[in-house]
Amino acid sequence: MADVRWYLDGRSGRAAYEAGHLPTAVWVDLDHDLAGPPSSAGGRHPLPDPAAFAEAIGRLGISEDRPVVAYDDAAGSIAARLWWMLRVTGQPAAVLDGGIAAWSDPLEAGPGRSVAVPRVTRSWPAGSVASTEEVATLLDDPTVLLLDARAAARYQGVEEPIDARAGHIPGARNHPWTDNVAADGRFLAAVSLRHRLEGRGATGDRQVVVSCGSGVTACHDLLALEVAGLPGGRLYPGSWSAWAANPELPAVVGPEPG
Repeated sequence: MADVRWYLDGRSGRAAYEAGHLPTAVWVDLDHDLAGPPSSAGGRHPLPDPAAFAEAIGRLGISEDRPVVAYDDAAGSIAARLWWMLRVTGQPAAVLDGGIAAWSDPLEAGPGRSVAVPRVTRSWPAGSVASTEEVATLLDDPTVLLLDARAAARYQGVEEPIDARAGHIPGARNHPWTDNVAADGRFLAAVSLRHRLEGRGATGDRQVVVSCGSGVTACHDLLALEVAGLPGGRLYPGSWSAWAANPELPAVVGPEPG
């Protein structure tokens, strides 16, 4: 079990973990274990160096031969990042549907314990990620679907609380990650997810590249594609935080793809 709670508002995921977590779960730090140093070019949560990721996961005691179940308290929107990182590097992983609220047995409190294990360094597969430079070349490609997992207000440019500019990548369609779950935080049925995603253009005959603010909740859309039984997509790790930081790259506002 891996507890991946994290909060954009600055609350401590570690404190939440120590207050109560699933038995035997280890806490995974999004900012330090699942991301490299932020930069304008790489965004707020760039993928870490593969060796650094292997070291971090090994330090937490996550061995390569055991499936990992990740959870959070945000409908899987943060846990999906660890799910994606493990899956693309060949390790079985899943997200606990409904998160910690779906766990009915007693929780454990305290700092937890882990025994470090060795990990093999595995590179991020080229076919699973897209760089800013590559996304810029795909804007007019009809065989590619750009999906933006941010909330509609940020996609439309109505508000932008954290990144350099408001708006979205020209041509990107909006599929907020929250559209993947019901009110209780559990994933919608596969048929409902498929209907929603196909309505955004993920019809199976186009390459899907998913972004969000910083490459975290985009992984929730990638998980939704799998749950829906649709072909998988690629992650744009830099996402809007990297795109918006470059004033030479185009941006559009409004409810349409642009």
